[in-house]
Amino acid sequence: MPQPEPVEALAESDKTPHESDKPLPEPVEALIVVDMQSAFFAGEGAAPHAAAVQARAEDLVDRARAAGALIVHLQNDGAPGMSDETGTRGWELHLNVEPGPREVVLRKTQDDGFAGTPLGELLTESGVRSLVVCGVMSEMCVLATSRSALERKYRVVLPHDAHGTYDVPPAPGETEGVPAAMASRVAEWALGDEVEIIAYAKDVPFQAPPAPPAPPGPAAA
Repeated sequence: MPQPEPVEALAESDKTPHESDKPLPEPVEALIVVDMQSAFFAGEGAAPHAAAVQARAEDLVDRARAAGALIVHLQNDGAPGMSDETGTRGWELHLNVEPGPREVVLRKTQDDGFAGTPLGELLTESGVRSLVVCGVMSEMCVLATSRSALERKYRVVLPHDAHGTYDVPPAPGETEGVPAAMASRVAEWALGDEVEIIAYAKDVPFQAPPAPPAPPGPAAA
């Protein structure tokens, strides 16, 4: 989650039981980069602390490539009039992509990156069982995609400093808005005790997924 100050480890009082006193995570086999698009990372419409989230996502991508992990860039097809409207400058991916067998772009129309996309099939075909999620928005697409991965029994790592969102405006009536950093933290909390929350994206190790099992050959006569 992006921070206005240098990101430190989570304070003890802010940790849920699954975040406390744990060693660094075991290597993961895939990186899911959620909606790193120009609408959210460039210009006046950029999310708070977008530059920090971008830097951490770029580091994750670089290290995932070096390790041979699977990289999936999710790209949201925004509706007409939205900042990420399909085909507009805001819709374009803000990170460099190196297309290949281990790095792909999947377009989506819903918060959940698994809904209506071949993401599940791709992870299965690649032999992936563990993944890390980064990007925007914390309480929307990052949350929905992470939760869907957990429901599919993937091991999910979510770096505290590598996802972000916007300030949430006040609700009608005498209410207060929610700062972006707090909204991101609540999104982490909402995922429960199955997700692995870690403080720093730099501490996520990668490895190549195992080769998927070969299809069965023709039956012997």
